[in-house]
Amino acid sequence: MSVFKTINFRIISHLMGLLLLVNGGFMLLSAFVSLMYDDGVVQSMFYAASLTFLIGGIIMFFSRHHRKEIQKKEGYMIVSLGWIIMALAGTMPYLFTGAIPSFTNAFFETMSGYTTTGASILSDIESVPKGVLFWRSITHWIGGMGIIVLAIAILPLLGIGGMQLFAAEAPGPAGDKLHPRITDTAKRLWLIYVGYTLAETLLLWAAGMTFFDAINHSLSTLSTGGFSTKNASVAYYNSQPLIQYIIIVFMFLAGTNFVLSYFAFKTKFSKILRDEEFKLYFYFVVGLTLVAALFIYFKADPSMSTIDHPMVYGPLESAFRHGLFQVLAVVTTTGFVSADFTAWTPFLTIFFFGLMFLGGSAGSTAGGIKIVRHLIMIKNGILEFKRTLHPNAILPVRYNHKAVQQPIVFNILAFFILYMLSFIIGVLVFSLMGLDFQTSLGGAASTLGNVGPALGDLGPVENYGGLPVAAKWWASFLMLIGRLELFTVLILFTPFFWRRR
Repeated sequence: MSVFKTINFRIISHLMGLLLLVNGGFMLLSAFVSLMYDDGVVQSMFYAASLTFLIGGIIMFFSRHHRKEIQKKEGYMIVSLGWIIMALAGTMPYLFTGAIPSFTNAFFETMSGYTTTGASILSDIESVPKGVLFWRSITHWIGGMGIIVLAIAILPLLGIGGMQLFAAEAPGPAGDKLHPRITDTAKRLWLIYVGYTLAETLLLWAAGMTFFDAINHSLSTLSTGGFSTKNASVAYYNSQPLIQYIIIVFMFLAGTNFVLSYFAFKTKFSKILRDEEFKLYFYFVVGLTLVAALFIYFKADPSMSTIDHPMVYGPLESAFRHGLFQVLAVVTTTGFVSADFTAWTPFLTIFFFGLMFLGGSAGSTAGGIKIVRHLIMIKNGILEFKRTLHPNAILPVRYNHKAVQQPIVFNILAFFILYMLSFIIGVLVFSLMGLDFQTSLGGAASTLGNVGPALGDLGPVENYGGLPVAAKWWASFLMLIGRLELFTVLILFTPFFWRRR
């Protein structure tokens, strides 16, 4: 029997249709925003939504007779293909409205949105119609918690279990569950996600943002995406520190495991305080902010930044705020910009480049390697010294006072090696396409880690519009594998994936 006969392609097709219907629904919402602001692209947005609905409906109709069963192989294919299909469909609002007439550029912007990278090819964001800007932010919001996690919350309506999908969408080492049933877990995660988004929107609105800007920045913050409605990103609000402090708080929350937010709402604070990853995440943010703030205060002249950088409450507060903001923006892979960190000092340029490899917490919307992986690798490295001295001793790696199974440690080590190998290949390919050394380094680290701003020609005050066409497609691929944590996509390219069970 052929391997293709063992894969349930009908259920894969059916779920692709379902994802397109979800996509079409959010496009319709964006068309409504266009209508509200009378931005001149209502009809185009409506056509994009209608076509997406039509394609999704046709696919679902012709795949309606399927086995309601998802195995691991189907799970990986659904996640990987789901992101690609959503990104392809997501180009239509840009193409139909003419906001981004090039298909390559539209695909890059959409993939950057869904993967919450925040890298943009747009040079004049403020001239883009509001309905399109809202759609741009919505792609972040959908991608933040995962297209598939959204889908499995409604899969019971189809009589389909979603455990395989959740495993493929969130392959990290964290295994916390809010509820034994995966669909209930997804619903609780989305409830927290929506609640945080609404809270930040109201706070930003009260702090002086327009409602439109407030909701767009909230959609980008909670997804750790980084798309802004302003050309200068959050630096536009440098004269309004309260706005930046609100975004700082929600960037920190977005980079934290959402399970801990659930525990906080249930007043189970002891679980949060005992969590080793959260403690290391907090210490990292505090320590790195102190380093950045001190260098900004003593070594960097704020006027060196090419972004308007007023000091509302004096140089000390300004150094602290911009240091904290940029540390969180890079560590959580949100990618908002309050200042051009590459214009401060060479040390801080390298410092923020290194932070691109850190990542937020597992179970958060952040990209990157993730804090828990660094923690377990460090613990395992320390234990190797002890094992050298005591070769017969049984010394398991412990996380949150529990022994970590050896296969998980091996998986983390393999992930780190694969991540660094992908980064090196990413740099080499970018350099072959004509990018200079600094731009190649920054571009590979930023797209693979879903950060957004990079170095060189892709720095915080630049955009990705000047990349060659081939480099944009390569960057899109790096964004995809980085968001899905490598294994989910790359396993499709292995010969044993396609062998019979």
